[in-house]
Amino acid sequence: MTTDRLHRSAVPSGLVAPVAPDQVGIVHLGIGAFHRAHQAVFTELAARETGDLRWGILGVTQRSASVRDQLRPQGGVYSVLTAGTDGTTLDLVGSVVDVAWPAEETPRVLAALAAPTTHVVTLTVTEKGYARDADGRLDVARVSGDLAALRAEHVVDVDVDGDPGPGADTHHLLGGEPAHARPGESAVGLLVRGLAARQRASAAAGQARPVTVLTCDNMVDNGRVLQRLVSEAVDAALPGEAGDDLRAWLAAEVTFPCSMVDRIVPATTPDQRDQVARELGARDEGLVVGEPFRQWVIEDDFAGPRPAWELAGATFTTDVAPWERAKLRLLNGTHSLLAYAGRLAGHTTLAEAVTDPVLARRARAFMLDDALPTLEAPQGADLGAYATSLLERFANPATGHTTVQVSMDGTQKIPIRWGGTIADRLAAGVVPRQAAFALAAWSEVVRREAAAGREVDDPRAAELRHVVLDAGGGDAAAAGAADVARALVGLPGLLPPDVAGDAGLVAAVVAEVEALAAVPTAV
Repeated sequence: MTTDRLHRSAVPSGLVAPVAPDQVGIVHLGIGAFHRAHQAVFTELAARETGDLRWGILGVTQRSASVRDQLRPQGGVYSVLTAGTDGTTLDLVGSVVDVAWPAEETPRVLAALAAPTTHVVTLTVTEKGYARDADGRLDVARVSGDLAALRAEHVVDVDVDGDPGPGADTHHLLGGEPAHARPGESAVGLLVRGLAARQRASAAAGQARPVTVLTCDNMVDNGRVLQRLVSEAVDAALPGEAGDDLRAWLAAEVTFPCSMVDRIVPATTPDQRDQVARELGARDEGLVVGEPFRQWVIEDDFAGPRPAWELAGATFTTDVAPWERAKLRLLNGTHSLLAYAGRLAGHTTLAEAVTDPVLARRARAFMLDDALPTLEAPQGADLGAYATSLLERFANPATGHTTVQVSMDGTQKIPIRWGGTIADRLAAGVVPRQAAFALAAWSEVVRREAAAGREVDDPRAAELRHVVLDAGGGDAAAAGAADVARALVGLPGLLPPDVAGDAGLVAAVVAEVEALAAVPTAV
């Protein structure tokens, strides 16, 4: 097996050469596998179609330096393995020019966000990456370090290369270091610091520097959500007149379009790495895997230039909401149902879960009976056919999504994947039976994990454990399934307040959870 690394300076023969951008035009926060298999691919294909090389991507990794360490030695180039039921295809992507890790390279990230050549900032940081509290507002405590840095930076007047500008107060320190050197701690905090740096650079240069901030995460009205969080961060860090200049600039020069993304991107396996190494004749540490299906719907509200993503298959629209709701309620909602119910039934992957006849019937009924009646089909879309296609996509064993992986962060996902469907069906006078089953399956996973002494992978894990302990009088193993379910359905922020207390819904969830609890299964 070769030990040589893939690099854009030595492209393997037989593949289309990756594009070679001549500048950074996009800064992407959260450069995980999904971005590399989705937005970066659209950017790559658009550049091939147009020859426009302005749209190189500087990726920003949030949790660790691993993606930087994978891609930087390769000059940013990596491969995408498209895996379907009929086989695989391999493509190279060169749109990512480099990756930065804020723990060590925050000044560079801020400089890129402020640079006049940067026109678009994109994000894929998952729902929990937006640092929201149970009410959906900015959790100021979680971004306090970035807000403190923003306050200091706004006084220091950091210029675009990350150094204090002329006349800056270099004695204005934060924890013994120049404010601009403080590492970014959160995606929202880093974004706001970068936007503030851009506003200051714009004022200093006497030129407009409009920018588009495009979130690609699974949240209802995701662009509006991010815009509100940015506003709340500015208000918290720079209250009153201190932030008036930044607020005015944000209103005039920055747009926050909504978008909807869809592609299943599983974790890359060692066998897939070996397969691709044989095909390339080189090791690709940045390899990502994706299903054949790929979709991107974007609100056409850009502050300045953008890549020609429509030439790569993206859809531009004046209203993303119908597309977004359909995807969240059908794909993501069904995905989560299968993950929790699949774990209880002992299935390791989503592909196994959806081929379980009982769970397949539940999933189909959830889509057709619960979710579809709440949706307005976007122009030209057949939601019934889309729902049917989802079960086929989930059954693709190459996707490799595990039930444990998809069932992470339930308190962040359930409000947007099931909450709207439940609220709309109850408003229509109908108790959504399969959504009740889904809630029951989630409740049982939480209860059984606590009873086994394990903590669920969730931002509110400690709170969930306390619910189970309270239901069991201090003994999680003694907690009754129905008592836990009643308490979890009413968990603040999980469902709309008028929904959480609906007697019909609670009764349906209790009935489902008692049936699940009566059958000893895996978690």
